[in-house]
Amino acid sequence: MTEAPSRGFPEAEFAARTDRAQAGMAALGLDGLLLMTEAEVRYFSGFHTLFWQSPTRPWFVFVPSTGKPIAIIPEIGAELMRSTWLDDIRTWSAPCPEDDGLSLLTELLAPLAQAGKSIGVMKGHETALRMPLGDYEKLTERLPGLSIADATGLVRGLRMIKSEREIEKIAHICTVGSRTFAKVPELAHQGQPLEDLFRAFRREGLAQGADDVPYLVGGADQGGYRDVISPPSRRPLAQGDILMLDTGAVWDGYYCDFDRNFAIGSADDKSRRAYDVLWRATEAGIKNARVGVTCQQLFQSMQSVIAQLDDQGGDVGRLGHGLGMQLTEWPSHAAFDQTVIEENMVLTLEPSLSYGDGRIMVHEENIVVRKDGAQLLSERAPQDLPVI
Repeated sequence: MTEAPSRGFPEAEFAARTDRAQAGMAALGLDGLLLMTEAEVRYFSGFHTLFWQSPTRPWFVFVPSTGKPIAIIPEIGAELMRSTWLDDIRTWSAPCPEDDGLSLLTELLAPLAQAGKSIGVMKGHETALRMPLGDYEKLTERLPGLSIADATGLVRGLRMIKSEREIEKIAHICTVGSRTFAKVPELAHQGQPLEDLFRAFRREGLAQGADDVPYLVGGADQGGYRDVISPPSRRPLAQGDILMLDTGAVWDGYYCDFDRNFAIGSADDKSRRAYDVLWRATEAGIKNARVGVTCQQLFQSMQSVIAQLDDQGGDVGRLGHGLGMQLTEWPSHAAFDQTVIEENMVLTLEPSLSYGDGRIMVHEENIVVRKDGAQLLSERAPQDLPVI
């Protein structure tokens, strides 16, 4: 088993992220960023905890125009936040529905409101307001002089470009995922309920070094699967099934996200053909994922191969996305996305197609875009559909 990278980041990593954010804020005329969601809070502070799974308490980090970010958080998180690089940590006893951090936020932002300044909040696609809407409305009512702009483009632009330390972590969990998938022929067998295979795969992922395997979906059915997001059933794997497993394993807060397809006992011709087309579509994606190419163009390069077989005439949606602290991040490889690919973006390539009687197949790899082209982070799937 390969040695894992160091956990966490040095202070210099967070300082550099903050400097880039502050430069972007200055260009947009913003005097601060108010962040409320897990990935953004962790990105600027290093505050890493599973406590985000509880919806009871809001958490806030404010990035000022100069200086370090400021944390306004429930007291239960104070000790962990003090272990980060932040110095200014303001807390309240939570939960407190009548005042869950509002007074502290108002006190922090009041000078900016009085001066008629503007701050940024993430309002766009793939974002969420992780505080009660009623509390947000109260906050804006208390700060009538404060302008609140959309900072989605600024923050996601920062997060799309990964540092070498981030890439190292993603590469490590991709290696763990690849080793786990290599064990599937030993884990899966005819007569095995699909939900038992899911449990075995999760156990193997942990044994191979993942911190967790929070995302595992897939499907199995005769001649191809129809659905890849339902929970696994007790239906046993059978001769002629096409099996797909798609995992989002995590290590030190960074994800892999790729899948593998298998045939149980034997593979029918249509499934072999579908697999071949998707493998070649992925190759086209790997070839065309280069600096300066748009996500729309990358989508078209894969879709042109898929069109050789996709006989359903439906909308295939996107064919991959960004990857990092979240299982799916901006951008999307889709007809609508004009995002220009830059060096050190970590992306998934995820072509899919429909075939036969309502069957689908999905193929996915993880890459990082370097100066001279795409570098695989996941171990490339075999060119021919594997048979177990």
